[in-house]
Amino acid sequence: MSKVTFEITAQNFDEQVLRSALPVLVDFWAEWCPPCKMLAPYVDAIAAKYQGRLSVGKVDVDTFPQITEWYDVYGFPTLMVFQNGQPVQRMLGFQPQGRIETQLIPYLQPLVTEY
Repeated sequence: MSKVTFEITAQNFDEQVLRSALPVLVDFWAEWCPPCKMLAPYVDAIAAKYQGRLSVGKVDVDTFPQITEWYDVYGFPTLMVFQNGQPVQRMLGFQPQGRIETQLIPYLQPLVTEY
């Protein structure tokens, strides 16, 4: 995990994803999946770029297969956006960072600046 992403487990899924105040981008990945490894730097870059507007977590599908079953995720990598406890966007397979960001824009929290 990078410093701007977090590991999603069966134990923290409800709190970290379903009850999150921010939209959550969930990366369903596997160690044996070459496209997942290619996508990982893009996911980390998105997490850093939209920090404070989007949370980004990663599910190791081999360690937590029950989470993939809950949301019918059978191809990897799969990215899902959760907002207000509901999945609102699904992106299957490797995609360029720009395409992922374009699909995320409607769900991003406005950036709050304090004076």
